[in-house]
Amino acid sequence: MKTLDYFTSRRTIRRYSDRPVSDELLTSLLERASHAPTTGNMQLYSVIVTRSKEMKERLAPAHFNQPSVTGCQVLLTFCADHNRFVKWCEASNAVPGYGNFQSFMTAVIDTVIYAQQFCTIAEMEGLGCCYLGTTTYNAPMISDALGLPSLVVPVVTLTVGWPEGESEISDRLAPEAFVHNERYHDYTPESVKAHFAEKEAREDSARFIAENGKETLAQVFTDVRYTREAAEHFSKVYLAEILNKGY
Repeated sequence: MKTLDYFTSRRTIRRYSDRPVSDELLTSLLERASHAPTTGNMQLYSVIVTRSKEMKERLAPAHFNQPSVTGCQVLLTFCADHNRFVKWCEASNAVPGYGNFQSFMTAVIDTVIYAQQFCTIAEMEGLGCCYLGTTTYNAPMISDALGLPSLVVPVVTLTVGWPEGESEISDRLAPEAFVHNERYHDYTPESVKAHFAEKEAREDSARFIAENGKETLAQVFTDVRYTREAAEHFSKVYLAEILNKGY
C-alpha cells in the first residue's frame, strides 16, 4: 500500500481473525515504534503485552467488556512511566523531582506518541488496531490487574490482530474546520453547523439519532455517549489514580 493511500483510507478494526501475530513481528513493531519523538530522549512510557485468554478476560470488565478485548490476538496497554527513569536517577547519584502534574503530562505525551507510532507501523504491515477509550475510565482496575507500581499510570489501550472482514472508513471534519491561520478564529453558530453538516447528513448519523430517540446528532453525544455525569465521575476516578501513583 502506498503511504498516501494508507493515511486517507485507514480503518479502525474491531473484529480479528484467528491468525496469530508472531512474537517476532510484535517485537519488531514495538522496536520500530520506539524511534518516535520523545521528551528529552527519556522515553517515559511502558507497554504491557497481554496475549493470554485469562488476562484478556480479567481486563475486559475495565473496558466495559468490548468484544475486541477478548477477540484480539494482542492487547497492548500503554502507560505513562516515570518509575524506570526515577530509579535510574536514584541509582546514578541524581535526585529526581518528577512526582508532579507537569511530569505526568510529559509522560502522557511520550506515551501517546509512541502508541500512535506503533499503530501506524502495525497497520501499514496489514494488521488492524482499535484504540479503547476506556483506559482512563477504569485505570485503577487496569493498574491492579497489571501490577503497575508508583509513577506508572495506564493511558491508552490498543487491540491488535489480523482483520476479519472490512470496516467502514470513519468520517472526518475537513481541515478548514480545525486549522487556524496565525491565531485562533472562534466559531459562530452558522459556521460550526456548516463544518458539521456533512457528518450530520450521513445515513449512520440519522440511524444513531433515531435509535436513541434524539433530535440531533449532538444530543447523541451529550445525552447518551459522553454524558456530563459519566465524565465527572471518571474524572474523579482517574485523578485519584494519578495521585495514588505519586504524581
